[in-house]
Amino acid sequence: QVHLKESGGGSVQAGGSLRLSCEISGYTKDFTCMGWFRQALGEAREAVAAIEKGGKETYDANVQGRFIISQDNDSSTLYLQMNTLKPEDTAMYHCAVYTGRWCPSTPAVYNYRGQGTQVTVSS
Repeated sequence: QVHLKESGGGSVQAGGSLRLSCEISGYTKDFTCMGWFRQALGEAREAVAAIEKGGKETYDANVQGRFIISQDNDSSTLYLQMNTLKPEDTAMYHCAVYTGRWCPSTPAVYNYRGQGTQVTVSS
C-alpha cells in the first residue's frame, strides 16, 4: 500500500513563496508519474503540476512560470516550489502518484493521493 503525506502548507501574503513536500512510502518500484492537484472550498479538483518517469514536467497554465515540481533521486519525496503566490492559489494541495502503465491527463485521478496540506494566500 502506498502512503503519501504532505507538509509545508500555511498562510502567506500575496507575492510570497511556499515549498510543499510529499513523503512517499510503501512502494518499491518507480512511479509512472507523480504530481500535485488542488481543490479550493466548493470547487472541483484542479491539476497543478506533474512529472513523468522520464522527467517530463507539465504545469497548469495558471501556475506555469511560478511553480516548480521536483523529486528526490529515489522518488521518495516530491516537492512543489510555489513562488509569487496569488489569492486564487488558496486551496488544499494534494500530492498523488500513479502506478499504471500510462499517465492520466491530470494528477487528480492518479490512483494514490495524500490527505492534503492547506495553502492560504491573503491579498
